[in-house]
Amino acid sequence: MTALGKLVRTTAFKLTLAYLVVFVVMAGCVLAYVTQSARELLLEQTRTTIAAETSGLAEQYRLGGVRRLVHVVERRTRLPGASLYLLTTFTGERLAGNVGELPAGVLDEQSTRVIEYRRDDRHEDKQINGRALVQVYVLPGGFRLLVGRDLEEQERLRAVMWRAAGISLTFITILGCIGGWFITRRVLKRVEDISDTAQTIMGGDLAGRLPVTGTGDELDRLAMHLNAMLERIGELMNGLKEVSDNIAHDLKTPLTRLRNHAEEALRSSRAPDEYAAALGAVIEESDNLIKVFNALLMIARLEAGGEPQDSMAEFDAAEVARSVVELYEPLAEDAGMTVSVDMPEHLPMYGSRELLGQALANLVDNAFKYAVPPEGASSGQAPALCISASKAGAGVEIAVSDNGPGIPEDSRHHVVERFVRLEGSRSRPGFGLGLSLVSAVARLHGGRLRIEDNHPGLRVILELPGKGASA
Repeated sequence: MTALGKLVRTTAFKLTLAYLVVFVVMAGCVLAYVTQSARELLLEQTRTTIAAETSGLAEQYRLGGVRRLVHVVERRTRLPGASLYLLTTFTGERLAGNVGELPAGVLDEQSTRVIEYRRDDRHEDKQINGRALVQVYVLPGGFRLLVGRDLEEQERLRAVMWRAAGISLTFITILGCIGGWFITRRVLKRVEDISDTAQTIMGGDLAGRLPVTGTGDELDRLAMHLNAMLERIGELMNGLKEVSDNIAHDLKTPLTRLRNHAEEALRSSRAPDEYAAALGAVIEESDNLIKVFNALLMIARLEAGGEPQDSMAEFDAAEVARSVVELYEPLAEDAGMTVSVDMPEHLPMYGSRELLGQALANLVDNAFKYAVPPEGASSGQAPALCISASKAGAGVEIAVSDNGPGIPEDSRHHVVERFVRLEGSRSRPGFGLGLSLVSAVARLHGGRLRIEDNHPGLRVILELPGKGASA
Protein backbone atom coordinates (compact mmCIF):
# COMPACT_ATOMS: atom_id res chain seq x y z
CA MET A 1 0.00 0.00 0.00
CA THR A 2 2.94 2.30 0.65
CA ALA A 3 4.30 1.71 -2.86
CA LEU A 4 0.85 2.34 -4.34
CA GLY A 5 0.50 5.53 -2.33
CA LYS A 6 3.90 6.69 -3.54
CA LEU A 7 2.86 5.87 -7.09
CA VAL A 8 -0.38 7.83 -6.82
CA ARG A 9 1.41 10.88 -5.44
CA THR A 10 3.85 11.11 -8.35
CA THR A 11 3.56 13.87 -10.93
CA ALA A 12 3.73 11.33 -13.75
CA PHE A 13 0.67 9.50 -12.40
CA LYS A 14 -1.28 12.73 -11.94
CA LEU A 15 -0.46 13.88 -15.47
CA THR A 16 -1.37 10.47 -16.87
CA LEU A 17 -4.65 10.51 -14.95
CA ALA A 18 -5.46 14.01 -16.19
CA TYR A 19 -4.72 13.03 -19.80
CA LEU A 20 -6.80 9.87 -19.36
CA VAL A 21 -9.80 11.81 -18.04
CA VAL A 22 -9.56 14.30 -20.90
CA PHE A 23 -9.20 11.49 -23.44
CA VAL A 24 -12.15 9.51 -22.03
CA VAL A 25 -14.36 12.61 -22.02
CA MET A 26 -13.38 13.42 -25.61
CA ALA A 27 -13.90 9.81 -26.71
CA GLY A 28 -17.29 9.76 -24.98
CA CYS A 29 -18.31 12.96 -26.76
CA VAL A 30 -17.20 11.54 -30.12
CA LEU A 31 -19.07 8.26 -29.57
CA ALA A 32 -22.21 10.11 -28.43
CA TYR A 33 -22.03 12.34 -31.51
CA VAL A 34 -21.61 9.33 -33.81
CA THR A 35 -24.53 7.48 -32.17
CA GLN A 36 -26.82 10.48 -32.34
CA SER A 37 -25.83 11.21 -35.95
CA ALA A 38 -26.53 7.59 -36.91
CA ARG A 39 -29.97 7.76 -35.25
CA GLU A 40 -30.84 10.99 -37.04
CA LEU A 41 -29.65 9.55 -40.34
CA LEU A 42 -31.84 6.46 -39.93
CA LEU A 43 -34.84 8.63 -39.02
CA GLU A 44 -34.26 10.80 -42.07
CA GLN A 45 -34.02 7.76 -44.31
CA THR A 46 -37.25 6.40 -42.75
CA ARG A 47 -39.02 9.74 -43.37
CA THR A 48 -37.90 9.67 -46.99
CA THR A 49 -39.12 6.08 -47.44
CA ILE A 50 -42.48 6.83 -45.81
CA ALA A 51 -42.96 9.94 -47.95
CA ALA A 52 -42.20 7.98 -51.14
CA GLU A 53 -44.54 5.16 -50.15
CA THR A 54 -47.32 7.61 -49.23
CA SER A 55 -46.98 9.29 -52.62
CA GLY A 56 -47.16 5.89 -54.32
CA LEU A 57 -50.34 4.90 -52.47
CA ALA A 58 -51.93 8.27 -53.22
CA GLU A 59 -51.18 7.63 -56.90
CA GLN A 60 -52.90 4.22 -56.63
CA TYR A 61 -55.98 5.95 -55.20
CA ARG A 62 -55.96 8.45 -58.01
CA LEU A 63 -55.78 5.69 -60.62
CA GLY A 64 -58.23 3.13 -59.20
CA GLY A 65 -60.12 4.74 -56.40
CA VAL A 66 -60.60 3.47 -52.86
CA ARG A 67 -61.17 -0.17 -53.88
CA ARG A 68 -57.79 -0.37 -55.57
CA LEU A 69 -56.13 1.38 -52.64
CA VAL A 70 -57.72 -1.08 -50.17
CA HIS A 71 -56.47 -3.99 -52.25
CA VAL A 72 -52.90 -2.61 -52.37
CA VAL A 73 -52.85 -1.86 -48.63
CA GLU A 74 -54.14 -5.34 -47.75
CA ARG A 75 -51.52 -6.94 -49.95
CA ARG A 76 -48.72 -4.93 -48.35
CA THR A 77 -49.83 -5.67 -44.81
CA ARG A 78 -49.33 -9.39 -45.51
CA LEU A 79 -45.63 -8.82 -46.23
CA PRO A 80 -43.21 -9.30 -43.32
CA GLY A 81 -41.47 -6.22 -42.04
CA ALA A 82 -41.90 -3.11 -39.91
CA SER A 83 -44.22 -1.24 -42.30
CA LEU A 84 -47.48 0.12 -40.91
CA TYR A 85 -50.61 0.98 -42.93
CA LEU A 86 -54.07 2.25 -42.07
CA LEU A 87 -56.85 3.46 -44.38
CA THR A 88 -60.01 4.94 -42.85
CA THR A 89 -63.03 6.91 -43.89
CA PHE A 90 -63.42 10.54 -42.90
CA THR A 91 -65.36 9.33 -39.85
CA GLY A 92 -62.47 7.09 -38.70
CA GLU A 93 -63.92 3.73 -39.80
CA ARG A 94 -61.07 1.40 -40.72
CA LEU A 95 -61.09 0.06 -44.29
CA ALA A 96 -57.70 -1.72 -44.40
CA GLY A 97 -54.35 -1.86 -42.57
CA ASN A 98 -52.47 -3.49 -39.73
CA VAL A 99 -52.69 -0.74 -37.08
CA GLY A 100 -55.13 -1.65 -34.35
CA GLU A 101 -55.15 1.37 -32.03
CA LEU A 102 -53.80 4.92 -32.25
CA PRO A 103 -53.69 7.85 -29.86
CA ALA A 104 -56.69 10.14 -30.20
CA GLY A 105 -56.42 12.87 -32.80
CA VAL A 106 -53.58 11.36 -34.82
CA LEU A 107 -55.69 11.02 -37.98
CA ASP A 108 -57.17 14.49 -37.67
CA GLU A 109 -53.94 16.29 -38.60
CA GLN A 110 -51.94 15.77 -41.78
CA SER A 111 -48.34 15.51 -40.47
CA THR A 112 -45.31 13.31 -39.78
CA ARG A 113 -44.61 12.36 -36.15
CA VAL A 114 -43.49 9.64 -33.74
CA ILE A 115 -46.39 8.01 -31.90
CA GLU A 116 -47.19 5.15 -29.55
CA TYR A 117 -49.40 2.55 -31.23
CA ARG A 118 -50.75 -1.01 -31.06
CA ARG A 119 -50.29 -3.20 -34.07
CA ASP A 120 -53.05 -5.64 -35.01
CA ASP A 121 -51.41 -8.58 -36.78
CA ARG A 122 -54.39 -10.65 -37.85
CA HIS A 123 -52.23 -13.17 -39.69
CA GLU A 124 -50.34 -14.11 -36.54
CA ASP A 125 -53.37 -13.48 -34.28
CA LYS A 126 -51.47 -11.14 -31.91
CA GLN A 127 -51.19 -7.50 -30.96
CA ILE A 128 -47.89 -5.60 -30.66
CA ASN A 129 -47.36 -2.34 -28.82
CA GLY A 130 -44.58 -0.07 -29.94
CA ARG A 131 -43.39 3.26 -31.24
CA ALA A 132 -43.46 4.27 -34.87
CA LEU A 133 -42.73 7.14 -37.19
CA VAL A 134 -45.92 7.77 -39.19
CA GLN A 135 -47.21 10.14 -41.83
CA VAL A 136 -50.95 10.95 -42.18
CA TYR A 137 -52.20 11.93 -45.62
CA VAL A 138 -55.75 13.13 -46.37
CA LEU A 139 -57.01 11.76 -49.69
CA PRO A 140 -59.70 13.34 -51.85
CA GLY A 141 -63.09 12.40 -50.49
CA GLY A 142 -61.91 12.70 -46.89
CA PHE A 143 -60.23 9.31 -46.67
CA ARG A 144 -57.27 9.12 -44.22
CA LEU A 145 -54.14 7.22 -45.15
CA LEU A 146 -51.50 6.46 -42.49
CA VAL A 147 -48.13 5.04 -43.53
CA GLY A 148 -45.37 4.38 -41.03
CA ARG A 149 -42.38 2.36 -39.86
CA ASP A 150 -41.94 0.64 -36.54
CA LEU A 151 -38.90 2.04 -34.66
CA GLU A 152 -38.12 -1.09 -32.65
CA GLU A 153 -35.18 -2.08 -34.83
CA GLN A 154 -33.76 1.42 -34.69
CA GLU A 155 -34.17 1.47 -30.92
CA ARG A 156 -32.35 -1.86 -30.68
CA LEU A 157 -29.60 -0.54 -32.96
CA ARG A 158 -29.32 2.59 -30.83
CA ALA A 159 -29.09 0.49 -27.65
CA VAL A 160 -26.39 -1.66 -29.27
CA MET A 161 -24.43 1.45 -30.26
CA TRP A 162 -24.69 2.92 -26.77
CA ARG A 163 -23.66 -0.40 -25.24
CA ALA A 164 -20.69 -0.58 -27.63
CA ALA A 165 -19.77 2.99 -26.71
CA GLY A 166 -19.90 2.12 -23.01
CA ILE A 167 -17.79 -0.99 -23.50
CA SER A 168 -15.30 1.00 -25.59
CA LEU A 169 -14.98 3.67 -22.91
CA THR A 170 -14.52 1.00 -20.28
CA PHE A 171 -11.74 -0.66 -22.25
CA ILE A 172 -10.14 2.73 -22.95
CA THR A 173 -10.21 3.54 -19.23
CA ILE A 174 -8.77 0.15 -18.25
CA LEU A 175 -6.03 0.27 -20.89
CA GLY A 176 -5.29 3.89 -19.99
CA CYS A 177 -4.92 2.98 -16.33
CA ILE A 178 -2.63 0.07 -17.19
CA GLY A 179 -0.57 2.27 -19.52
CA GLY A 180 -0.44 5.05 -16.93
CA TRP A 181 0.67 2.58 -14.26
CA PHE A 182 3.38 1.19 -16.55
CA ILE A 183 4.65 4.65 -17.58
CA THR A 184 4.51 5.94 -14.02
CA ARG A 185 6.39 2.90 -12.72
CA ARG A 186 9.05 3.37 -15.38
CA VAL A 187 9.44 7.08 -14.67
CA LEU A 188 9.31 6.51 -10.91
CA LYS A 189 12.02 3.85 -11.13
CA ARG A 190 14.33 6.23 -12.99
CA VAL A 191 13.60 9.03 -10.53
CA GLU A 192 14.28 6.65 -7.62
CA ASP A 193 17.58 5.62 -9.25
CA ILE A 194 18.53 9.29 -9.54
CA SER A 195 17.45 9.90 -5.94
CA ASP A 196 19.44 6.89 -4.66
CA THR A 197 22.54 8.06 -6.52
CA ALA A 198 22.07 11.57 -5.14
CA GLN A 199 21.84 10.14 -1.62
CA THR A 200 25.07 8.22 -2.22
CA ILE A 201 26.79 11.38 -3.46
CA MET A 202 25.46 13.35 -0.49
CA GLY A 203 26.97 10.66 1.72
CA GLY A 204 30.42 11.63 0.41
CA ASP A 205 30.92 9.29 -2.55
CA LEU A 206 31.65 11.83 -5.30
CA ALA A 207 32.49 9.03 -7.72
CA GLY A 208 28.80 8.12 -8.03
CA ARG A 209 27.06 9.05 -11.28
CA LEU A 210 23.41 9.20 -12.31
CA PRO A 211 22.26 6.34 -14.57
CA VAL A 212 21.82 7.13 -18.29
CA THR A 213 19.64 4.74 -20.31
CA GLY A 214 20.64 6.05 -23.72
CA THR A 215 17.11 6.97 -24.84
CA GLY A 216 17.99 10.66 -25.12
CA ASP A 217 14.82 11.78 -23.31
CA GLU A 218 14.58 14.65 -20.83
CA LEU A 219 15.63 12.45 -17.89
CA ASP A 220 18.69 11.28 -19.82
CA ARG A 221 19.61 14.88 -20.66
CA LEU A 222 19.14 15.89 -17.02
CA ALA A 223 21.29 12.96 -15.86
CA MET A 224 24.05 13.83 -18.36
CA HIS A 225 24.09 17.48 -17.29
CA LEU A 226 24.16 16.52 -13.62
CA ASN A 227 26.94 14.01 -14.30
CA ALA A 228 28.94 16.73 -16.04
CA MET A 229 28.36 18.96 -13.02
CA LEU A 230 29.45 16.17 -10.66
CA GLU A 231 32.52 15.57 -12.81
CA ARG A 232 33.43 19.24 -12.52
CA ILE A 233 32.79 19.22 -8.76
CA GLY A 234 34.98 16.12 -8.45
CA GLU A 235 37.74 17.84 -10.38
CA LEU A 236 37.52 20.90 -8.13
CA MET A 237 37.55 18.75 -4.99
CA ASN A 238 40.55 16.79 -6.25
CA GLY A 239 42.21 20.07 -7.15
CA LEU A 240 41.55 21.37 -3.65
CA LYS A 241 43.04 18.22 -2.15
CA GLU A 242 46.06 18.44 -4.42
CA VAL A 243 46.54 22.11 -3.58
CA SER A 244 46.42 21.33 0.11
CA ASP A 245 48.94 18.49 -0.30
CA ASN A 246 51.20 20.55 -2.55
CA ILE A 247 51.11 23.54 -0.23
CA ALA A 248 52.11 21.26 2.62
CA HIS A 249 55.03 19.83 0.63
CA ASP A 250 56.21 22.46 -1.87
CA LEU A 251 55.88 25.50 0.38
CA LYS A 252 57.53 23.79 3.31
CA THR A 253 60.99 24.25 1.78
CA PRO A 254 60.81 28.07 1.20
CA LEU A 255 59.21 28.56 4.61
CA THR A 256 61.98 26.52 6.19
CA ARG A 257 64.61 28.58 4.32
CA LEU A 258 62.89 31.77 5.43
CA ARG A 259 63.00 30.66 9.07
CA ASN A 260 66.61 29.49 8.82
CA HIS A 261 67.73 32.85 7.34
CA ALA A 262 66.02 34.74 10.15
CA GLU A 263 67.31 32.36 12.83
CA GLU A 264 70.87 32.50 11.52
CA ALA A 265 70.80 36.31 11.43
CA LEU A 266 69.62 36.40 15.05
CA ARG A 267 72.04 33.75 16.27
CA SER A 268 75.27 35.16 14.87
CA SER A 269 76.84 38.52 15.48
CA ARG A 270 77.40 40.14 12.13
CA ALA A 271 78.22 43.45 10.59
CA PRO A 272 75.38 45.68 9.43
CA ASP A 273 76.04 44.67 5.82
CA GLU A 274 75.63 41.01 6.71
CA TYR A 275 72.35 41.75 8.52
CA ALA A 276 71.18 43.68 5.47
CA ALA A 277 72.05 40.71 3.23
CA ALA A 278 70.19 38.33 5.55
CA LEU A 279 67.15 40.60 5.58
CA GLY A 280 67.33 40.83 1.78
CA ALA A 281 67.28 37.03 1.55
CA VAL A 282 64.27 36.92 3.90
CA ILE A 283 62.46 39.54 1.81
CA GLU A 284 63.22 37.63 -1.40
CA GLU A 285 61.80 34.41 0.05
CA SER A 286 58.77 36.34 1.32
CA ASP A 287 58.20 37.84 -2.13
CA ASN A 288 58.34 34.37 -3.66
CA LEU A 289 55.75 33.12 -1.20
CA ILE A 290 53.52 36.12 -1.89
CA LYS A 291 53.77 35.41 -5.63
CA VAL A 292 52.78 31.82 -5.05
CA PHE A 293 49.73 32.74 -2.97
CA ASN A 294 48.72 35.45 -5.44
CA ALA A 295 48.93 32.92 -8.25
CA LEU A 296 46.86 30.43 -6.26
CA LEU A 297 44.23 33.07 -5.51
CA MET A 298 44.05 34.10 -9.17
CA ILE A 299 43.70 30.48 -10.33
CA ALA A 300 40.96 29.85 -7.78
CA ARG A 301 39.13 33.03 -8.83
CA LEU A 302 39.36 32.16 -12.53
CA GLU A 303 38.22 28.56 -12.04
CA ALA A 304 35.22 29.87 -10.09
CA GLY A 305 34.37 32.19 -13.01
CA GLY A 306 35.05 35.21 -10.86
CA GLU A 307 36.39 37.56 -13.53
CA PRO A 308 33.98 40.51 -13.64
CA GLN A 309 32.15 41.05 -16.92
CA ASP A 310 33.15 44.71 -17.08
CA SER A 311 36.77 43.58 -17.63
CA MET A 312 35.70 41.68 -20.76
CA ALA A 313 35.92 43.63 -24.02
CA GLU A 314 36.97 43.34 -27.62
CA PHE A 315 40.70 43.84 -28.18
CA ASP A 316 43.51 42.96 -30.59
CA ALA A 317 45.19 39.71 -29.53
CA ALA A 318 48.05 40.26 -31.99
CA GLU A 319 48.95 43.54 -30.28
CA VAL A 320 49.00 41.84 -26.86
CA ALA A 321 51.19 39.02 -28.18
CA ARG A 322 53.68 41.48 -29.73
CA SER A 323 53.83 43.41 -26.44
CA VAL A 324 54.77 40.23 -24.55
CA VAL A 325 57.43 39.39 -27.14
CA GLU A 326 58.94 42.87 -26.82
CA LEU A 327 59.11 42.41 -23.04
CA TYR A 328 61.17 39.20 -23.33
CA GLU A 329 63.36 40.14 -26.32
CA PRO A 330 66.18 41.70 -24.20
CA LEU A 331 66.37 38.58 -22.01
CA ALA A 332 66.40 36.39 -25.11
CA GLU A 333 69.26 38.35 -26.65
CA ASP A 334 71.32 38.05 -23.48
CA ALA A 335 70.72 34.27 -23.44
CA GLY A 336 71.52 33.89 -27.13
CA MET A 337 68.00 32.81 -28.00
CA THR A 338 66.43 33.39 -31.38
CA VAL A 339 62.90 34.82 -31.13
CA SER A 340 60.55 34.86 -34.13
CA VAL A 341 57.00 36.14 -34.50
CA ASP A 342 54.41 34.89 -37.01
CA MET A 343 51.01 36.54 -36.70
CA PRO A 344 48.67 38.77 -38.72
CA GLU A 345 48.53 42.52 -38.31
CA HIS A 346 45.23 42.37 -36.41
CA LEU A 347 43.59 39.49 -34.57
CA PRO A 348 40.35 40.66 -32.86
CA MET A 349 38.88 38.64 -30.00
CA TYR A 350 36.62 39.08 -26.96
CA GLY A 351 37.87 38.63 -23.42
CA SER A 352 40.15 40.04 -20.75
CA ARG A 353 43.20 41.78 -22.21
CA GLU A 354 45.09 41.66 -18.90
CA LEU A 355 44.49 37.95 -18.32
CA LEU A 356 45.49 37.05 -21.88
CA GLY A 357 48.69 39.07 -21.46
CA GLN A 358 49.44 37.24 -18.19
CA ALA A 359 48.81 33.85 -19.82
CA LEU A 360 51.08 34.62 -22.80
CA ALA A 361 53.77 35.94 -20.46
CA ASN A 362 53.63 32.64 -18.52
CA LEU A 363 53.93 30.60 -21.74
CA VAL A 364 56.85 32.66 -23.02
CA ASP A 365 58.53 32.55 -19.60
CA ASN A 366 58.19 28.74 -19.49
CA ALA A 367 59.55 28.39 -23.01
CA PHE A 368 62.41 30.76 -22.21
CA LYS A 369 63.36 28.83 -19.05
CA TYR A 370 63.28 25.36 -20.58
CA ALA A 371 64.59 26.11 -24.07
CA VAL A 372 67.76 27.74 -22.68
CA PRO A 373 70.05 25.06 -21.21
CA PRO A 374 71.27 25.51 -17.63
CA GLU A 375 74.66 27.11 -17.03
CA GLY A 376 77.46 24.74 -17.85
CA ALA A 377 75.21 22.53 -20.02
CA SER A 378 75.22 22.35 -23.79
CA SER A 379 72.13 21.52 -25.86
CA GLY A 380 73.97 21.13 -29.17
CA GLN A 381 71.80 23.72 -30.88
CA ALA A 382 70.91 27.39 -30.47
CA PRO A 383 67.76 27.87 -28.38
CA ALA A 384 64.84 29.23 -30.40
CA LEU A 385 61.41 30.55 -29.52
CA CYS A 386 58.50 31.21 -31.88
CA ILE A 387 55.23 33.00 -31.06
CA SER A 388 52.53 32.54 -33.70
CA ALA A 389 48.84 33.45 -33.92
CA SER A 390 46.17 32.75 -36.48
CA LYS A 391 42.44 32.46 -37.04
CA ALA A 392 40.96 29.00 -36.40
CA GLY A 393 37.41 28.98 -37.68
CA ALA A 394 35.51 31.50 -35.57
CA GLY A 395 38.21 31.50 -32.89
CA VAL A 396 41.85 32.37 -32.36
CA GLU A 397 44.92 30.16 -31.81
CA ILE A 398 48.06 31.54 -30.17
CA ALA A 399 51.01 29.14 -30.05
CA VAL A 400 54.35 29.35 -28.23
CA SER A 401 56.96 26.91 -29.57
CA ASP A 402 60.50 26.13 -28.45
CA ASN A 403 63.22 23.63 -29.31
CA GLY A 404 63.97 22.58 -25.75
CA PRO A 405 63.79 19.09 -24.22
CA GLY A 406 59.97 19.04 -24.34
CA ILE A 407 57.62 17.06 -22.11
CA PRO A 408 56.90 13.32 -22.38
CA GLU A 409 53.48 12.64 -23.85
CA ASP A 410 52.24 10.69 -20.82
CA SER A 411 53.07 13.65 -18.53
CA ARG A 412 51.48 16.47 -20.53
CA HIS A 413 48.10 16.26 -18.84
CA HIS A 414 49.78 16.55 -15.42
CA VAL A 415 51.79 19.73 -16.05
CA VAL A 416 48.63 21.90 -16.01
CA GLU A 417 47.95 20.85 -12.42
CA ARG A 418 49.05 23.08 -9.56
CA PHE A 419 52.56 22.66 -8.13
CA VAL A 420 53.33 19.87 -10.60
CA ARG A 421 56.97 19.98 -11.71
CA LEU A 422 58.63 17.19 -13.61
CA GLU A 423 61.88 15.71 -12.41
CA GLY A 424 63.99 17.45 -15.05
CA SER A 425 62.70 20.90 -14.13
CA ARG A 426 63.09 20.89 -10.36
CA SER A 427 66.52 22.49 -10.61
CA ARG A 428 65.05 25.50 -12.43
CA PRO A 429 63.23 28.39 -10.69
CA GLY A 430 59.47 28.24 -10.37
CA PHE A 431 56.65 26.67 -8.40
CA GLY A 432 54.68 24.78 -11.06
CA LEU A 433 51.77 27.24 -11.27
CA GLY A 434 52.36 28.87 -14.67
CA LEU A 435 50.51 26.40 -16.88
CA SER A 436 47.75 26.03 -14.27
CA LEU A 437 47.10 29.75 -14.55
CA VAL A 438 47.14 29.61 -18.37
CA SER A 439 44.68 26.69 -18.35
CA ALA A 440 42.35 28.59 -15.99
CA VAL A 441 42.46 31.67 -18.25
CA ALA A 442 41.61 29.50 -21.28
CA ARG A 443 38.62 27.90 -19.51
CA LEU A 444 37.35 31.30 -18.35
CA HIS A 445 37.26 32.47 -21.99
CA GLY A 446 35.55 29.27 -23.17
CA GLY A 447 38.76 27.93 -24.75
CA ARG A 448 41.35 25.32 -23.89
CA LEU A 449 45.08 24.72 -23.58
CA ARG A 450 46.67 22.16 -25.92
CA ILE A 451 50.21 20.77 -25.64
CA GLU A 452 51.90 19.16 -28.65
CA ASP A 453 55.32 17.93 -29.73
CA ASN A 454 57.38 20.45 -31.75
CA HIS A 455 60.05 17.98 -33.00
CA PRO A 456 62.17 18.92 -31.11
CA GLY A 457 60.78 20.85 -28.22
CA LEU A 458 57.28 21.73 -27.19
CA ARG A 459 54.40 23.61 -28.78
CA VAL A 460 51.79 25.03 -26.38
CA ILE A 461 48.62 26.28 -28.07
CA LEU A 462 46.06 28.57 -26.49
CA GLU A 463 42.66 28.19 -28.21
CA LEU A 464 40.31 31.11 -27.59
CA PRO A 465 37.00 32.31 -29.02
CA GLY A 466 37.07 35.05 -31.64
CA LYS A 467 35.58 38.51 -31.77
CA GLY A 468 31.99 38.74 -30.56
CA ALA A 469 32.01 35.35 -28.81
CA SER A 470 31.20 35.24 -25.17
CA ALA A 471 32.94 33.07 -22.67
